Amino acid sequence: MQHVSSNELSRDCEAVQIPAGHTVVLPKGMPVDITQTLGGSYTVMAAGGLFRISQKDADALGLVSPQASTDPGASDSPAGPLDEGAVWETLKTCYDPEIPVNIVDLGLVYDLRIEPQPSGRSRVQVKMTLTAPGCGMGTVIAADAQQKLVELAGVEDASVEIVWDPPWHHSMISPEGRARLGLE
Repeated sequence: MQHVSSNELSRDCEAVQIPAGHTVVLPKGMPVDITQTLGGSYTVMAAGGLFRISQKDADALGLVSPQASTDPGASDSPAGPLDEGAVWETLKTCYDPEIPVNIVDLGLVYDLRIEPQPSGRSRVQVKMTLTAPGCGMGTVIAADAQQKLVELAGVEDASVEIVWDPPWHHSMISPEGRARLGLE
């Protein structure tokens, strides 16, 4: 969901500066404009810059954090072979905080491999790129994807590697992403 609303931070809040990727603490009482709420994180404009605030700090924005999944399939025990579709859907919950399109529809995910492990669970390996090599948010986006994959039922381990070959081009954006960006 994309919208703009103004709030004041109710407490000190950790945030990641966009596009540099540096972690900072925004002080209690700071006015912020929420510009994007996608994938469980919040992009805010504050003090003349953009920042990403994680879902765990939604209360500082005066918002109620979405509850963790109560789906019985989201447990530590494997529920059979890992569903590749579930992995792709999980990756679709990951966003560049400056672009309102998920990393899959942006065409940033180049490779996905699922390897069964002796435990009966799986290891997920993802290779992805960024829209620009200088993006400081790359490690933040990759870490977000990795954390969400590790929380997926049946996943033992996950890795997300940023690669630069082939170079990303806007032609890699899916039809859904193009529509969302108004490129169609």
